[in-house]
Amino acid sequence: MQRKQQQKELPPSQNMMAIILQSIPKEAKVTKIEYEGPRIALYTNSPRYLMENNETISNLVNIIKKRIVVRTDESIRKSEEDARKILAECIPKEANFQGAFFDTATGEVSIEAKRPWLLQRDAKEFNHAEITEKIGWKLRVRKATTIPSRTIQTINANLKLTAVERSKQFKQIGDEIFRPRLAQKSEVSLITLGGFSQVGRSCMLLSTPESKILVDCGINPGAKHPMDSFPRLDFLDITLDELDAIVIGHAHLDHTGFLPALCKFGYKGPIYCTEPTLPMMNLIQLDAIKVAAAQGRTPIYSERDVKQIMKQAITLPYGTVTDISPDIKLVLANAGHILGSALCHFHIGNGDHNFVYSGDIKFGKSILFEAASWNFPRVETLLIESTYGAKEDIQPTRQEVESAFINAVNNTLADGGKVLIPIPAVGRAQEIMMVIDHYMKSGEMVEAPVFTEGMISEASAIHEAYPEYLARELKQKILETDDNPFDSEYFTNIEHADTREEPMRDNSPCIILATSGMLEGGPVLEYFKNIAPDKKNKVLFVSYQVNGTMGRRVLDGSKQVTMLGKEGKVEVVTINCSVEKLDGFSGHSDYNQLMSFVQRLRPKLRRVLVNHGERRKSENLAMNIRRMFRVPAHYPQVQEAIKLF
Repeated sequence: MQRKQQQKELPPSQNMMAIILQSIPKEAKVTKIEYEGPRIALYTNSPRYLMENNETISNLVNIIKKRIVVRTDESIRKSEEDARKILAECIPKEANFQGAFFDTATGEVSIEAKRPWLLQRDAKEFNHAEITEKIGWKLRVRKATTIPSRTIQTINANLKLTAVERSKQFKQIGDEIFRPRLAQKSEVSLITLGGFSQVGRSCMLLSTPESKILVDCGINPGAKHPMDSFPRLDFLDITLDELDAIVIGHAHLDHTGFLPALCKFGYKGPIYCTEPTLPMMNLIQLDAIKVAAAQGRTPIYSERDVKQIMKQAITLPYGTVTDISPDIKLVLANAGHILGSALCHFHIGNGDHNFVYSGDIKFGKSILFEAASWNFPRVETLLIESTYGAKEDIQPTRQEVESAFINAVNNTLADGGKVLIPIPAVGRAQEIMMVIDHYMKSGEMVEAPVFTEGMISEASAIHEAYPEYLARELKQKILETDDNPFDSEYFTNIEHADTREEPMRDNSPCIILATSGMLEGGPVLEYFKNIAPDKKNKVLFVSYQVNGTMGRRVLDGSKQVTMLGKEGKVEVVTINCSVEKLDGFSGHSDYNQLMSFVQRLRPKLRRVLVNHGERRKSENLAMNIRRMFRVPAHYPQVQEAIKLF
């Protein structure tokens, strides 16, 4: 606490501000310079000048080595009503303008259009600098989704309500990031708080004499004891006020499930993640509250705590160098695991040490995502996951698994049966949807209606809203053509239980994607009861089935299962349908991909740490990295302190 109080008494770097003022020409009409979290914001009465003279800002960034954004002065911003009218007049009708969100904390307006490619900066009919001058708001162009995302709408409404509070917070964060350093000595340590020699509750503290950064903050939903369920923050002996930042790699609960609880207990600092990770974790965390209530458990946080994250989140694009503390810069890079998942590259001190945390990675291209990034300029320490770290953990190629999927579906549909795919709503569902759309259009898969139910539709809307995070070909389809696979004629979303009549109809071949992926609750159970007794149908598993789940019992050959029906009555379901499991759609790298990833990194690593895997798998991966690449490799346990530099 003493360090935080001390840094608040120190003035911001006057030298940096002086350099900016000296370097900006008078024509730019800069009215003020303020911190906007990890960025420096230049407010201007004449935004057109700086937008049309990009080299002015580029040169300045090269001099001060900090992120700079151009903002419009509040005095020139038109009212939202007037700005909307001007936008409606200026936007070409062919772009199909859907709406606009005005963020008063940043002075940006996000324009949503069905054909965003007609509104890009280089579009002849839509000059960004000219329109910004007319309305006084800086433009962002977004893809309007087929089905509006309720999650994104809620986040926007919350950002609107808290604009004044966020503006104040941005300035406070900037004061703490850009203060003079208090210590000149560089030491870097990592304290393991969860997710080491285990899968679940990923969490660690990256620490220097200057900074304390919490990386991930997950839970272990399958743990039997509370001490094994949550990160061991009690091991740190620090207060939440002493944390400079929290960095989140991706949205899954084993990486973000304890984050709302930290906000509930009083964490007020910045939370850094990619832009799509914010709505994704919001969706997943709110669903966890519902699941807990349905199972008769008391959730560890409330909806209010999830909303608090929205206020504190600072979203970053891939590849942007961002100061997050006086001596640590962060760059997020594509991890290929789920939408917005990121490798976290921490550049510490004046080039003293570079630490990369892989999070969950997929070092292989899929229809949905590019393979994980690997071309970092420098990495001394790598922390890599080991979910599939055993030598026998080799998955089939994408071509093989997609071919097997086509055959599994075609055989059932051709016989007049239904294919039920129990599926996680985030990531896997969208991957399967893209595969189905691709192969039905090519004629390689039998055409049939595809029904989705659960959170799948909402998760898909979030994917569609951030096409720049998807694989190049898919991004191009969504952004630059009218051939949007998320808007495919094959897909029908079931909104309510009373509209299940069509997918349940006898003698009507179809594919049904429903949550949950392990038959442990959710709408999939109603479909399962209907589909399982008929031998011409199929249950097709495309995700891992944990021991003890109903999905695992079905996969292991049970001919009957019991489940709770309506009004709490136990129902017996007879399984006559065929059951099949396909490996290869995983969002994790297999053993060969993990080894290939380590091999690709240049220059040679000084150290590899292994986490996020059963102890045996972490040990195996560390041992083989030592043997193959002659690099020190270690698989720490929870509650270890490791000196990196």
